[in-house]
Amino acid sequence: MGEPADKREAQQRADRIRAFREELAELEREGALTLDAAQRAALESHLQRTLAALAERFDVDTTESQKRISWGMRIASTLGGLALSAAVVLFFYRFWGVLGIPAQVAVLAATPLLLLGATEFAARRERTLYYASLLSLVAFGAFVLNLNVLGSIFNLTPSPHAVLAWGAFALLLAYTYRLRLPLAAGLVCLLGYTAAVSSSWHGWHWLSFPERPENFLPGALILMLVPVVRVRRRYAEFDWLYRTLGLLTFFLAILILSEAGVLSYLPMRDTAVKTMYQVVGFGAAGLAMWMGARGHLPGVVNLGAAFFTVYLYLRFYHWWWDWMPGYLFFLVVGLISIGLLALFRKLRVRTAEAARP
Repeated sequence: MGEPADKREAQQRADRIRAFREELAELEREGALTLDAAQRAALESHLQRTLAALAERFDVDTTESQKRISWGMRIASTLGGLALSAAVVLFFYRFWGVLGIPAQVAVLAATPLLLLGATEFAARRERTLYYASLLSLVAFGAFVLNLNVLGSIFNLTPSPHAVLAWGAFALLLAYTYRLRLPLAAGLVCLLGYTAAVSSSWHGWHWLSFPERPENFLPGALILMLVPVVRVRRRYAEFDWLYRTLGLLTFFLAILILSEAGVLSYLPMRDTAVKTMYQVVGFGAAGLAMWMGARGHLPGVVNLGAAFFTVYLYLRFYHWWWDWMPGYLFFLVVGLISIGLLALFRKLRVRTAEAARP
């Protein structure tokens, strides 16, 4: 295997080394493989050097306990960033009235810049980037506050382009420091922006975009296409987030439309719209499972399977609940669940076979 390009690849290799050690120990206990003392010492020396090099360069987790601690640190950095963002907002509103307009503008302009400087400092001093991730989230919150308050001070008309600016700022942070939290925030903002623009194109006020699920479909499709059309693989570790957020948004929008066709822009009867989106939902979920299996993307397969199951059970409820006895309804659903379990198990086996060299 070549040199890891980023921390994600380095962590995957460290995980494989740990799994290899466990399997080697199991093979030795079963008597299927025996290494002499010299071979075992050479192998352990090589593995230890490799792990040490990965830990030195990428600060990867080399033990299971380290991985659990890292998850705790990620959660703590996320909660800390949200809490500090709330603290900044509340602090501003607590003392805002005592400042004049020039001072207010100066404070608003300086705060995101100071937090950007703090993020840069933390990123240079700490390879794990937990503090940088926390500070980047606060910088993003300060930037959002900046534009909102400046708009209020100068009585500017609310515009969806502010949401685009929020998203661009978050993506700048994410790609500069390779951070996932700002990336997620930026992608959510861009989904909101495309939905708001779609709402305006359809003659609605842009702030009413949540009322029409179809507004979110263009942005969801764009997110799903980004990992497919990307030429350079420098930021390949972000692909799963684009796919997951795009698929989740797409499936949720289709699910709502399949249950409430009246929310659609289409000039069709409610029943016809619901039927159309039910077909689209089943087809999209099946396509996601097929493409995920072909591309060795378990997350895509799992999302497709989950929403296929949700769509199917909702159809069962609408078709049978009103006229079928309760015990018979749940018996039928249980038997169908067993059939689905067998189907998904077969799909899982095929996915594993396709992944073998």
